Amino acid sequence: MPLERRRLHVVARCEETSAAHRGGEPVATKLQRIAEKARQEPSLKFTNLFYLMNDELLRGCFQRLRKNAAAGIDDVTKEEYAENLDTNLANLLERLHRMAYIPQPVRRVYIPKPGSAKLRPLGVTCLEDKLVQSGLVRILEAVYEQDFIADSYGFRPNRSCHQALRTLNVTIEKGTVNVIAEADIKGFYDNMDQNWIMEFLGHRIGDKLVLRMVKRFLKAGIMEDGELLASDEGAPQGGSISPILSNIYLHYALDIWFEKVFRKSCTGFARLIRYADDFIVCFQRGEEAERFCVELGERLGKFNLEVEPTKTKVIKFGRFATKEAAAKGEKRPETFDFLGFTHYCSTKRDGTGFRVKRKTASKRFTAKVAAFKEWLKKSRTLKTKDLWGTAKAKLRGHYAYYGVTDNSRGIARFAYEVKNLLFKWLNRRGRRGCLNWEKFNRMLELFPLPVPRIKVSMFETR
Repeated sequence: MPLERRRLHVVARCEETSAAHRGGEPVATKLQRIAEKARQEPSLKFTNLFYLMNDELLRGCFQRLRKNAAAGIDDVTKEEYAENLDTNLANLLERLHRMAYIPQPVRRVYIPKPGSAKLRPLGVTCLEDKLVQSGLVRILEAVYEQDFIADSYGFRPNRSCHQALRTLNVTIEKGTVNVIAEADIKGFYDNMDQNWIMEFLGHRIGDKLVLRMVKRFLKAGIMEDGELLASDEGAPQGGSISPILSNIYLHYALDIWFEKVFRKSCTGFARLIRYADDFIVCFQRGEEAERFCVELGERLGKFNLEVEPTKTKVIKFGRFATKEAAAKGEKRPETFDFLGFTHYCSTKRDGTGFRVKRKTASKRFTAKVAAFKEWLKKSRTLKTKDLWGTAKAKLRGHYAYYGVTDNSRGIARFAYEVKNLLFKWLNRRGRRGCLNWEKFNRMLELFPLPVPRIKVSMFETR
């Protein structure tokens, strides 16, 4: 068939498919059936998935894109793409289904890392790449959400950091936990082996079109200062597909090994709680925690990953560790950090009974204050009304995450620092000394800032 006729045939087929989906079974229903099939048959390999990349799926992905999302190397914004959305999506689908779609390189930029002199690399993908990646994520989620362990919380539907923290809290307070193993994977996202990514995907995905498209994103390259760099390692930075690929990677490299091999070799209690590449392991027996740290390095080494030795340790923690320290006249057990909080051993409010408590980690607190200060510097030309409104939104966001049980002092400290910074920067806007604390406090009475309150309970909810 001539090329032009073949293109027309593909376009017609895409239009028929789109029309069928508008009047027929929704994509969400098909994804739900795939999820049910994956749950019922854990060893099933899905060979027909790419057909789900249709107008309905991509249109839904487009609607979920942030309006102010940064543009990639093609400089196309959501607003510009929306001007001819129907035509653009039809063209995208035509290229996808004849496998003529080639992802563009990720635009790499560096942004200041709050609280540090270092710069953090940030990858910005093109709009169409965002759409296709988002579509692939929905398809992969339908399959792999049925496989992931219950104690994996990062970047998964209907799961959150607070759920991971609550699980950790309940495990330590109600279980027989005596020690905590902390471990850190060195440069995880940059060092994921792409061959292993494709190997892991092959366990459940037999659709060659899905696999080819994922591989194209892995090999798309990085554009930095006008120079195209190869991307032979890791997953596309900043891409929406990276989180699920990382979860799949650690599911096979870490989670399954811990659940089916290591934990079964333990004589005492053991539980791994993971959020993305950040994880904590609770143990009853110290020797098994020590053995875990050794065998973890060996296990991850098979998949081109390394443990960061300076951030890997075993500490005594829990009610028994607290009693032991008290009996010896020692201080409370060591603390550990997880998901932005420092966890420490304490007692109930009446002074009796063991409790795990948490406060904002000092490094995270310093970084958050520095980030707010940096935002004020960049926003000095905003109208006071707009600046005040954004400051309130930032405070509400901070309280929503850090306002957890026992962290009243931490969020109150942040509110205090923010109030002082606002006073300082508003005072710089006019003549020196034009704003004193009396005037500023009157302003706070008229336009109050959000009050720091505990928003999230760390106690088990039913």
